[in-house]
Amino acid sequence: MQEPMKGDLNSFSLLNLVIKNRKTIGIILATTALLSFIFTSPTFITPLFKSVTILYPTSTNSVSKILLSTNFQTSKDLLEFGEDEQTEQMLQVLNSNKIRDKIIEKYDLMNHYGIKPNEKYRNTKLYETYESRIKFRRTEYTAVKITVLDESPTIAANIANDIADLFDSTMNAMRKEVSRKAFSIVEAEYFQLRNEVQQMEDSLNSLRRLGIHDYESQAEMINQQLAIELANGNRAGIKALEEKLEILAQYGGYYVSIRDMLEFERKQLSQIKAKYEEAKVDATQNLPHKFVVTSAYEAEKKSYPIRWLIMLIALTSTFMLVLLILAILQRNPVYLSEKKNINGINEASSVKTSRHFKKV
Repeated sequence: MQEPMKGDLNSFSLLNLVIKNRKTIGIILATTALLSFIFTSPTFITPLFKSVTILYPTSTNSVSKILLSTNFQTSKDLLEFGEDEQTEQMLQVLNSNKIRDKIIEKYDLMNHYGIKPNEKYRNTKLYETYESRIKFRRTEYTAVKITVLDESPTIAANIANDIADLFDSTMNAMRKEVSRKAFSIVEAEYFQLRNEVQQMEDSLNSLRRLGIHDYESQAEMINQQLAIELANGNRAGIKALEEKLEILAQYGGYYVSIRDMLEFERKQLSQIKAKYEEAKVDATQNLPHKFVVTSAYEAEKKSYPIRWLIMLIALTSTFMLVLLILAILQRNPVYLSEKKNINGINEASSVKTSRHFKKV
C-alpha cells in the first residue's frame, strides 16, 4: 500500500495539525469570541424589537356587487377570504408609497432613524432603512405577514397595526376615485332619462284629456258604434262619433308612438336605476378589505442582533480560516524546509547538550 506523500492532507493530518497548533487556535478563537461579544453589544449594534401582523384579503372590493347585485350566480361572499389574486393586490398596495409616506410622516422616521435633514441622499437612505425594517411577505396559506423591526417595541407594534389600518383607507381612497367618477356618469344618465320619461308621461296625460285613452280599442268601438248609428239614421250620434274619430285620427299616431316609446324607456330607466343605486353605494359606503388574523403587540425581548448566532458564525468562520491557513502553510515547501531546519537545529542542540552532560 502506497504511503501518503509528505504535505498531503487527510482527516488525520488535519486533526494532528489542530492538536499541534491548539494553543494558537485557542488564542485566536478566544479573541474572536471576545470581539464578537463586544461588537454585538448595544454600544455598536442597536437592538431591534419585532412586531408582526397577519392579514387576509377579502374576496371582493365592491360593496354593491355583494349587497345589491341581483345576479345570484356570483360565487363571491362577503365573509369569504380572498384568493391568490387578492393577496397579490394586497402586497402591491402595502408596498406602495401611499402607505410608506404616511407612516414616515406620522412617526417622523427621518429623525427616528437618525438621518440628518441636510444629509446627501437622505431620502434614499430613509427609504432603504424603511424597506430593511418593514417587510411584507406572503405566507403559505395565502395570507400576508407584516413584520416591523424597531428599536422601540411600542413604535414597532404601532407601525404594524397602523399599516394594517392604512390598507383599508388606501384601498377605499383608490376605489372611490374611480367609483365617484362612475357614479357621476350614471347619475347624469339616470336623471336625464327620468326627465325624458316624465315628459312622455305629461304628453300622454295631455292626450288623455282630449279623450284618447287606448287608440286601438277606442277606434274599433267608435267604428262599430258609428255603423249602428248610420243604420239607425241618428244624425246627432253620427256627428258626435265623427268628431271623436277626427280627434283619434289627428292625435292617435302620436299617442301610439309616445306610448310605445314610453314603455321602452321605462324598462331602460329601471335598469339604469339599479346601476345608479349600485354606483351610489360604491361611491358613498365602505367595507373592510381585510381580515386581521393577528394584531401586533409590544415585544418583550429584542429580536436583533442574535448574539449567540453571530458569535457561532464568527467562531466557525475563524476556525475554518485558521485551519485553511495552517493547511496551506503545511503544504508550502518553504514552510516545510524551514520546519525541517528548525527540527534539525533542535536535534543537534539536544545532542550537544547530552554530550556536554556526559563529559561532566
